[in-house]
Amino acid sequence: MSLRTFAAATLIALTLPVAAQAQGLVRGAQEGAAEGSATAGPIGAIVGGAVGAATGTVNGILGVDTRPRFRSYVVRERHPSYAYDGDVRVGSVLPPSGVTYYDVPAEYGAGSHRYTIVNDRPVLVDPHSRRIVEVID
Repeated sequence: MSLRTFAAATLIALTLPVAAQAQGLVRGAQEGAAEGSATAGPIGAIVGGAVGAATGTVNGILGVDTRPRFRSYVVRERHPSYAYDGDVRVGSVLPPSGVTYYDVPAEYGAGSHRYTIVNDRPVLVDPHSRRIVEVID
């Protein structure tokens, strides 16, 4: 690994934990790294991951234009809210029992994420980790 590659990887490793609370970060980083790798190999993956993370942070998983439509959809569905003692924020992990998760229709482009209502707020959740990945306000 060259010094330049090491420096770039170190910079990203130090800055990503700070930005980990941002919505869409992980998805953006994954997509950016994949595209960068396909175009320019390992260095492209590093740069693409950083750029993708920044883009994902701005747009979130649903994207700016899709979020209001998805929120309207959730309101129409009228699912009950789960009462949660912790903060409803990106990165919070929901308990293993008591929370009901719902499929997100494909038209909203949320991938494998599911949604639930926590303290009257719709959230997107990674179904494997139960981690909140986006809060829909």
